[in-house]
Amino acid sequence: MTRYEALTELLDERYSCRQFLPKQVSREVLEQLLSAARRTPSWSNTQSWQIIVTEGDATRKFSEALVEHVASGVPQPDFPFPANYNALHRARRRECGGALYESIGVVKSDTEATTRQFIRNYELFDAPHAAIITTDADLGVYGAVDCGLYLQTFLLAAQSLGLAAIAQAALAAYSPFLHEWFDIPDTRKVVAGISFGYPDETHPINGFRTSRAPLDETVRFVSD
Repeated sequence: MTRYEALTELLDERYSCRQFLPKQVSREVLEQLLSAARRTPSWSNTQSWQIIVTEGDATRKFSEALVEHVASGVPQPDFPFPANYNALHRARRRECGGALYESIGVVKSDTEATTRQFIRNYELFDAPHAAIITTDADLGVYGAVDCGLYLQTFLLAAQSLGLAAIAQAALAAYSPFLHEWFDIPDTRKVVAGISFGYPDETHPINGFRTSRAPLDETVRFVSD
């Protein structure tokens, strides 16, 4: 297998896991994962990211408190979420959401079931670990971009170690709660969360995959 083939295999195999096994990831494997992720390139090598990783009872306590907060709290992300989606982006979102709910037999009109699945985000899909990624506020958008690169490296490193993960903007939606719970200073901004661990490969929700746009929809070559 060439290095390109090894990379594309990881990219093809990786997916957003939405049901995990209760098995903890050993500290040795966690450190392997985080050691790989820190090789991420960044703006002027500023390495703006800092990572909070939960394990053991800390994950359960965080999840339970977050679910309770979400029930009455208002989303307040440190970075504004998109104000609008154009027709193309809406279509891609709907395709993804439709496939997700279809995989577990939920119809869009079933408000109770869709709400329940939404809450699963804050239950971390039963993952034994959560990671919160923050950036230095003074670095602005470039610090956030660097954290996005870190996130991708983290996801691929997890896949290479036999783990599964899901990047979650849903966690960043309640940034004030995260700041308080994890004692994150105001000089840092929450970019995203990640739930991760060992996947429950028998659960139907882990069976669906999202599509990718063809190159001619996203790439423009300039030759002259």
